[in-house]
Amino acid sequence: MKKAYVFPGQGAQFVGMGKDLYETSPLAKELFEKANEILGFRITDLMFAGTDEDLKQTKVTQPAIFLHSVILAKTLGSTFQPDMTAGHSLGEFSALVAAGALSFEDGLKLVYTRALAMQKACEKQPSTMAAILALADDKVEEICASVDDVVVPANYNCPGQVVISGTMSGIEKACELMKEAGAKRALPLKVGGAFHSPLMEPARLELSEAIEATPFSAPVCPVYQNVSTMGETDPATIKENLIAQLTSPVKWTQSVQQMIADGATEFVELGPGTVLQGLVSKINREVAVSGKQ
Repeated sequence: MKKAYVFPGQGAQFVGMGKDLYETSPLAKELFEKANEILGFRITDLMFAGTDEDLKQTKVTQPAIFLHSVILAKTLGSTFQPDMTAGHSLGEFSALVAAGALSFEDGLKLVYTRALAMQKACEKQPSTMAAILALADDKVEEICASVDDVVVPANYNCPGQVVISGTMSGIEKACELMKEAGAKRALPLKVGGAFHSPLMEPARLELSEAIEATPFSAPVCPVYQNVSTMGETDPATIKENLIAQLTSPVKWTQSVQQMIADGATEFVELGPGTVLQGLVSKINREVAVSGKQ
């Protein structure tokens, strides 16, 4: 009977996120104001009363989701006693801060560095992603490998849902082939670039310097990382996996399956939206899922 806390990634944002926390919790207000100071702009204004377009900018989206998730965990106080944590892509930083491997301040600085580096990499090479529905993982992998361009599986979200990432022409070609192979849908996503693909290499190099220069501690519980899918507690291994994450696939299905194999019976999503609750339920219908936002 173990409780796992999971943290969402990019795409879960909404206008008004975190506003009630700011207004009802003195601790939350203090942390949000500290974040405004660290970032050098009032991200709270954009989160609470900005536009959808404001929130869609990677440099705003990533720190906003991180702040919502982490501050929510901190306001739970002594009731927050995770047996394990995990986060989807960006959410891995939230999971590491919540588990005590990283300080709030250092986590926010790394997330902002990551967001700016990814934005730059996207501008350098126009690229995109697409969701492939109802096709076996190995078939998706086989088709990606057959395209004469950069196309890779980027997110293994749940059985029958894999997101692919690559160049514009590569994704277009792969989507055609996926449909021919029997995919129910091959849906181009409205994203700024090819996240979790080799095209993020310039961002990985930039982020790796920042991660190497940041102190990490052993977390209070295992953090299941996207790259290894295993519960990690060694700071050096955690850093390595975090650096590799930008150009490697998010193995969410495999991570959740591993958490369940290691005893997780309850998953609680902390942060905006309910995306991860839906994915966990599709991976295993036996476990309990809930969320706070």
